[in-house]
Amino acid sequence: MTKDDGELADEQKKKKKPSGFWIWALSSVLLRLILISFSGNLNLSSRPEVSTPLTSIRRLAEGYWLKQASMSPYAGSMYHGSPLLLSLLGPLTVQRINGQPSHLFCSLVFVIADILSAMLLRGIGQKLQVAYGLNARLLGLLKSPRDKGILPCGDISALVYLWNPFTIVCCVGLSTSPVENLAVILALNGAVTRRVPLAAFGLVMASHLSLYPAILTIPVIFLLGFGLDAPPLKLFLHTRNVESENRSTSSSSKQAKSKPTAHLPFLWRTVVHFVFWVLVWSLCVLVLCGLSLSKYGGLEEMFKSTYGFILSIEDLSPNIGVFWYFFAEVFDFFRSFFLMVFHVNILFMLLPLAIRLKHRPCFLAFIYLAISSLLKSYPSVGDSALYLSLWALFVNELADMKFSFFLFCGYLGVSLLSPVMHNLWIWRGTGNANFYFGNAIGYACFQIVFVVESVSAMLNHDRALKRCNPNHQKVKN
Repeated sequence: MTKDDGELADEQKKKKKPSGFWIWALSSVLLRLILISFSGNLNLSSRPEVSTPLTSIRRLAEGYWLKQASMSPYAGSMYHGSPLLLSLLGPLTVQRINGQPSHLFCSLVFVIADILSAMLLRGIGQKLQVAYGLNARLLGLLKSPRDKGILPCGDISALVYLWNPFTIVCCVGLSTSPVENLAVILALNGAVTRRVPLAAFGLVMASHLSLYPAILTIPVIFLLGFGLDAPPLKLFLHTRNVESENRSTSSSSKQAKSKPTAHLPFLWRTVVHFVFWVLVWSLCVLVLCGLSLSKYGGLEEMFKSTYGFILSIEDLSPNIGVFWYFFAEVFDFFRSFFLMVFHVNILFMLLPLAIRLKHRPCFLAFIYLAISSLLKSYPSVGDSALYLSLWALFVNELADMKFSFFLFCGYLGVSLLSPVMHNLWIWRGTGNANFYFGNAIGYACFQIVFVVESVSAMLNHDRALKRCNPNHQKVKN
């Protein structure tokens, strides 16, 4: 038996065995179904870490009741979500089955959303894994296309999303975060697979539901224009220079071929196609929202009660962010100024990061989502679940990331302390708001360190590729 025959036999044995990924995925679904049956005892839907004024199913049920009573769903300042989401999930909130938990059908919708998100993440990871191996071989760092050193980032990312406790509590706690996360992942999957209408639809829906995903327009355009994540273009230019010098025989031809005139082409036609579909889907969403609210103030009422509510931070109920405490303490005279400062702070980071990480648009999307999760008005653990699963897509590049164990312990500690501090403040009365806010500050600090170390590890990975590339070393000599 030859070596190739042995490899084929091993592959056939692996195919016969059940995939470990599907076993873990089905186990996560089973765990969700078990926890949903005890959701009334867990009482997760009232937790401020899980439900926010924008994602609470109780507020959505209240808005649907108001609409059924021929009143505006935004009356009384209870519901501040999308009218389309209200039309989709509202009827499910009033459906009851004897002997079953309330909002059972909504819980099943969130389970399905989590499964779809995981499958889409797996597809993104498989594309990135193939691109990672191809780029490594082009740079001379890998010799075999079946190199076992490349981790299956798609499977890892999907399982991180399915088994992340943040994702599970959002699903069981009847938060609409799974639907918002599905829209974001749908946009990224469409951009990675170059399905332009799908990418545009996901981006429009994600922005409509939560506003902040609108900043993903930049990485989505980079994905459609430049392609998947890859090392800096200079490394490939050095590789081409070495090959041209080895093939050339005269000094004049060496000089002609060693000029790095190649540039990464930008597919403007695809981007224009994407912009067209964004306008089409945006028009469809506005028309549907206008028809849904035609008797209750129309689109003006929707913009005021959704996006205006997000930007003005009217609800100061406690959450895992830092805005609620700050604007509860600030004087009203300075409120408008600090609102502008806090919101513009996100925009200031977009351009520098886009310039530095334009060759890695998927990683750029992960950074944007992590920053928006840190600085958004009403954050929840569902936002962290999304960017942590996207981080897992880059396990090959971020293998040498510093402080990973420290960050893991920090996230774990904050997650355990948050309900304790909230209980001491609200229910027992032995603490005050500073207890819970201190925990929120610690959570924000860990997120900042996580973002900084992730960017640093990715840039160090690119520098390491430059040092390890044998072709680059030849050019340098």
